[in-house]
Amino acid sequence: MPTLDVNGHSMYYEVSGIPGADKAVVMGGWGTFCHGKQKDAPRYLFETYEVLTFDYRGMRESTDDYTREATMQLFADDLAQLLDHLGWTNVHIVGMVGMGACIGQELAYARPDLARSLVMTGTWAYADPIMVDQLDSMTTMHQESGFYAFQKFVASFSFPGDFYNENRDRLLGDNGTWADLNGNFAAHERYVHACNNHDSRERLPHIKTPSLVLHALQDSITTARHTQVIEDLIPNCIGITWPDASHVIAGKEQRIRFDALLKEFLEAN
Repeated sequence: MPTLDVNGHSMYYEVSGIPGADKAVVMGGWGTFCHGKQKDAPRYLFETYEVLTFDYRGMRESTDDYTREATMQLFADDLAQLLDHLGWTNVHIVGMVGMGACIGQELAYARPDLARSLVMTGTWAYADPIMVDQLDSMTTMHQESGFYAFQKFVASFSFPGDFYNENRDRLLGDNGTWADLNGNFAAHERYVHACNNHDSRERLPHIKTPSLVLHALQDSITTARHTQVIEDLIPNCIGITWPDASHVIAGKEQRIRFDALLKEFLEAN
């Protein structure tokens, strides 16, 4: 798969789905949907659109020179330059579980020509003190106790309890959640810096892109308190509340329901 020298680093990306169809980008949090991980992203996207996925700078096959401050604006500029290279405009932007949704906010603000719609889960407009302390604690655990202790800690907070109990062996270990950070503390530290310093409150009211944000009432990290700010500030934003959803949309029933939500929203825009 190709890489592109863009914005001071080498950026790995994959294009899949339906060739020649309408375009979509899907981004995750502290991980990638590349390298055979499409199955973790919404199936509907790959069955309907031509879809771009990529490794954030510093992750897997994407390099990072570590000389520029890690910000959501920097990651959004990386994506914008990649889309310009591909000649893609009017793209559905789907940000899942954290960073991807924040990057989507910055892209929709800075490059409205690129963003046809914006879908966000597990997101925030700014990191309040409790969120900063949570993310800093995760970084400290990774640094001082190792990746596997960090993985267990974060996974236990990010998935619904019943789902975690039933799938614990699959969620943990070398092929489990956030495995792209294993042996890559430097990238994790930079991602947390970008997360903790993200504050888009002044920019969100200027976003004209049709937007959807999911309020997950079981999410103890990016709570409904965080996501409601986004619905309130983006003028053309729909908020959908799921009482049973946690930080990660998990399980067959929730994933099917999310595919249906995506289909309804994207086809209307």
